[in-house]
Amino acid sequence: MRWHLLVDSVGRPGHENMAADYALLREAGEGVGVLRIYRWDPACLSFGRNEPARRRYNREAIERLGIDVVRRPTGGRAVWHDREVTYSVVAPHDTFGSLAATYRSIHSMLAAALQTLGLAATLAPTHRRSTPPLTAGACFASPVGGEVTIGEHKLIGSAQLREGKAFLQHGSLLLENGQDLITRVTRGTASGTEATSLNQALCRPVAFDEVAKAIAGAAAASWHGEWSANSLSTSHRAYCSFEDSAWTWRR
Repeated sequence: MRWHLLVDSVGRPGHENMAADYALLREAGEGVGVLRIYRWDPACLSFGRNEPARRRYNREAIERLGIDVVRRPTGGRAVWHDREVTYSVVAPHDTFGSLAATYRSIHSMLAAALQTLGLAATLAPTHRRSTPPLTAGACFASPVGGEVTIGEHKLIGSAQLREGKAFLQHGSLLLENGQDLITRVTRGTASGTEATSLNQALCRPVAFDEVAKAIAGAAAASWHGEWSANSLSTSHRAYCSFEDSAWTWRR
């Protein structure tokens, strides 16, 4: 297995980040995997692929607040991307096994990375595997089985897409917890959040580069193969559908 590491420390708009992840999925080749670690600029609200955003969220309030919005190619519920470290993994679909096994393998690696930072990170028990409905509110409102937690608090929110012979899984690791913004733009009553952040858990400021280095190290130790550092190309950000409001607000 050959692995490419892309640490994209320059923050990018939501539509570019989603286009890049999707392009990597479309270009996935046999025997090759990609770990991308990135950030967002400006901060952005993302919806899951099939989330009923028009019914769930107040578009007028979002536009009045000047919030950047994107719809992910993956499933799940809304996430506010601001002070965080975002990861994505693209590889052949049989790299880790089934969807559930893949989810758990990637989260085990991320938990190991957090442990090197001094956190007692674990995976939520499998009896929580039942996925909340898309109408249940923000992604960080509750953990499910196999997700990375500290105690009862969810630390990483992830989603996955399988297309052709490859998969994409990406997710957010919060440096600071700002998920309450989602409550401000939710119609009706919003679910409370059980999220926590690295800054809160470690009781100190944590930088993007520190976390990126920990994730890269844990991945190299967990996923054997030949690793090389690469850069994101302009073509990886060329899928314009993620910039189209008709896609963002399609449901």
